[in-house]
Amino acid sequence: MAKTKSVFVCQECGSRTAKWVGQCRGCGAWNTIVEELEAPKKANSRAGFGALTASKPTRLVDIDDDSVARSGTGIGELDRVLGGGLVPGSLVLVGGDPGIGKSTLLLQASARLAGHGRKVLYVTGEESPQQTRMRFNRIGAQSESLWLVAETRFEQIQAHVDQIKPDILVVDSIQTLHTDMVQSAPGSVTQLREVTGKLLGVAKGKGIATFLVGHVTKDGSIAGPRVLEHMVDTVLYFEGQTGNPFRVLRAVKNRFGSTNEIGTFEMRSDGLAEVTNPSALFLAERATGEAGSVVVAGFEGTRPLLVEVQALVSTSPYGNPRRTCIGADPGRVALLLAVLEKKSGLQVGGCDVFVNVAGGLRMDEPAVDLAIVAALASSHTNKPMDPNTVFFGEVGLGGEIRAVAGPDARASEAARMGFTRVIVPKSNAERVAQTTQIEVVPAARVDDLLDLIF
Repeated sequence: MAKTKSVFVCQECGSRTAKWVGQCRGCGAWNTIVEELEAPKKANSRAGFGALTASKPTRLVDIDDDSVARSGTGIGELDRVLGGGLVPGSLVLVGGDPGIGKSTLLLQASARLAGHGRKVLYVTGEESPQQTRMRFNRIGAQSESLWLVAETRFEQIQAHVDQIKPDILVVDSIQTLHTDMVQSAPGSVTQLREVTGKLLGVAKGKGIATFLVGHVTKDGSIAGPRVLEHMVDTVLYFEGQTGNPFRVLRAVKNRFGSTNEIGTFEMRSDGLAEVTNPSALFLAERATGEAGSVVVAGFEGTRPLLVEVQALVSTSPYGNPRRTCIGADPGRVALLLAVLEKKSGLQVGGCDVFVNVAGGLRMDEPAVDLAIVAALASSHTNKPMDPNTVFFGEVGLGGEIRAVAGPDARASEAARMGFTRVIVPKSNAERVAQTTQIEVVPAARVDDLLDLIF
């Protein structure tokens, strides 16, 4: 009988030690070392996904790429984030806070894929088949191509896959699964690594597109070791604010598409509804005529997006003024405050400054600089902006306003949403004027910006 040995594994980073220690030497986390039992490895016992197919070197020109054609999920916003649809054999990890709608999204995707004749196997490790059926009934899903099974043992799941031969496999959630090859508890670092590796072999070897639901930690990252995110092809985060029905699906890793794409949804009683016009969503509750409110034309992947940037500048009653940023880079805001004070003469150094990107979206691209400067100046002078004006442009340390990519698409989105004027970098002005029917106001420097907007 094979003997087992005891190892101590960090539940945050996966580092191993010969004995228990209070602080992990790998990541520095405290009280994350857990003792696990590990069976000795046998020779050739771990076969990669190459062992499931013919492991033979092939010339690139001889490989048939027809089998990797993408297939739509029936949810346009999900297809956008995936890069155009599902790739056969891909492994997609979906993470998010509890109750955000991860399972609902995959339930709807499974139902629509099954409705188009794709065979789907939905594996639930947290609910019974009857409970999962109730959730499918809520979104109105009925299909003979949709199979359900409540199972947490990988070897049994693999047997079901061999029997049913599905096109799509959904596992909800990866933290509940375990394999007989490892004797540690489900959800441990060792189990997560082993089960994900085996699912990777099944997905690649049999060409099954696989979705994995992943729990998140209190700091918002996927629970388990970082190697889990490295093993999969795509990592999606489902985000939203408490009490707000709108959700944002964001790709942070995608081997088959852009990592900057987002999909927008609204949570309703019958499931998630796609929001095909996110600009209208983020501007729906904008208060016009208020100082410190500015609209910026940004980019998320290939999609131009209009978002409201809010700023509040007030006199600080304390010696150290506060700097609070939500949805914007604090370091970038501090830089823009220094430029605004140095080049425009606005005394904002001793004031409390609050910057917020409305709607819970995060905007880090340099094109947001001009809108943040305008919002700060508007709040400091207590003069509201023209509600029909949109801003975009990068601000340099010398106070110059620099060109940004995609100015015509940004201006076209502003015109489509009913705005009549855009303030753009001088280098982009000619291109925007030639491609869009909207008033274009060029700006060369920050110190000239105040004369243009007030």
